[in-house]
Amino acid sequence: MDSSGQAASIDTRMATRPLDLELPVVQPTGRPALDAQVAALLASPCHPDHALGRMETLVQQLVRIQHPEGLEVAGISLERPQMLVFAADHGIVDEGVSAFSQETSGQRVEELLAGEAPVNALARVHGFDLTVVDAGLARQLELPAGPGGRVALLSRKIGHGTRNMVLGPAMSARQAVAALQAGMDVVRHLPGRVLALGDIGVGSKACASLLLSRLCGVPLADASGQEQGGGTDSLRRQHRLKKLQLAAVRHRKAVSPLEVLAAMGGFEIAMQAGAVLQAASERRIVLIDGFVAGAAALVARGLKPEVGDYLVFGHRSTEPGHRLLLIHMQAQPLLDMELRIGQGVGALLAWPMLQSAQALLARRLAAGQGSR
Repeated sequence: MDSSGQAASIDTRMATRPLDLELPVVQPTGRPALDAQVAALLASPCHPDHALGRMETLVQQLVRIQHPEGLEVAGISLERPQMLVFAADHGIVDEGVSAFSQETSGQRVEELLAGEAPVNALARVHGFDLTVVDAGLARQLELPAGPGGRVALLSRKIGHGTRNMVLGPAMSARQAVAALQAGMDVVRHLPGRVLALGDIGVGSKACASLLLSRLCGVPLADASGQEQGGGTDSLRRQHRLKKLQLAAVRHRKAVSPLEVLAAMGGFEIAMQAGAVLQAASERRIVLIDGFVAGAAALVARGLKPEVGDYLVFGHRSTEPGHRLLLIHMQAQPLLDMELRIGQGVGALLAWPMLQSAQALLARRLAAGQGSR
């Protein structure tokens, strides 16, 4: 049997084989009466209705997340916020779809572990516990011997990078399930009420483009857009799109979120999806970074639609695919800073917006108690 026949056979087995994946229970947060209560708390006779605009909407979402049925509004808790950065390599990089080499993934992680990445400075100033998870880097990582930053390193390596999805599935169904479960397990052992997600991995945006295209029906040319950075020219963009189209055709039978994740995703994307599922089941606020984290959230929402209630999108990046993903998820990001970096930078830049939401509600609650 040729390689094309083998890939088709694998796709068929993935679509029909029962998978041992137990998803956590995620409760929807919709409570119109609670929204009305928050709106009334934030209202003032000195200002027009809904004067706080989208900030009021943010306060309402955070309150809904942290206040189950029967629990009255008692403020927003942002204690012990966690920043998880999942890192992995991608076999499709062998096809020349990125301006960067695969070695760059490890270099970026080493910079972060040494405390020298932008996300380190932001995590320190905002009081986040920062953890790097090796989901599937091609190389082995160790914490630097020097002082560096306060960064924890977890090894949950599923493999030394995914396979080249142009030639076959990026990962097996078993690996996809294992990565989802690993992401859930990491979150189970973390404290706090807020989880921010970031990622590192050369080639990850190619995966995000394919996931967006297949799961949302977006034309691949629009989903992939123009890769930013590295002086990518027109010929490189055309080459990249051609390779992504080959991968999409190869895995045309992959339709469900889990099938698409296994065929064209990445280990770090799968673990982020698992982290989102677990965090939502624990009623944590989930702060999403950029395009790749957004693609992971898309997969998680496909597996459990209620997950969408818990997602706060930190920013809109310059990636055309990210803008389309946000439109599809009907999400309004908190910021648009024209960022071209992942790693959780956009999520942490948006953090003061959540703190502001907390402070605004706390002020009104205190004023209400003082008038009694």
